[in-house]
Amino acid sequence: MKLSTRGRYAVRAMVDIAMYHGETPVLLRDVAERQQLSMHYLENIFVRLRTAGLVKSTRGARGGFVLAKLPSEIPLSEIVNVLEGPIAPVECVNDPAVCERASFCAVRDLWVEMGAAASKVLESVTLQDLVEWEKKKEQPEALIYYI
Repeated sequence: MKLSTRGRYAVRAMVDIAMYHGETPVLLRDVAERQQLSMHYLENIFVRLRTAGLVKSTRGARGGFVLAKLPSEIPLSEIVNVLEGPIAPVECVNDPAVCERASFCAVRDLWVEMGAAASKVLESVTLQDLVEWEKKKEQPEALIYYI
């Protein structure tokens, strides 16, 4: 299973905005710069995120994007589903009608379990979790010297 750049960039950008949650709105150009992403591509992604109710935008001198909910209330599954649709390693998982073997295919059962496992992970991790993980990665580990 492979997420598209749209899904991966959406998660990175949402984590970036979550890092500034509660402060002022975040400019998309700042997100693009910090995350080294195309501004044009992010604009397209954020249209979908705004339509889905995950972010709010404000115009003007103090404009930008803010999360529509608390970071702890936004599981990654919501973001990924908006940009990618349901998570499935193969098409027959979400639409058994595409394969005449679906009703008796043991391999499809494996793909169903694999998709369910990936969905479970994405549902269990929130933007707040990723913000905390990001902050830990930014802080270098203390060096311990043994004498």
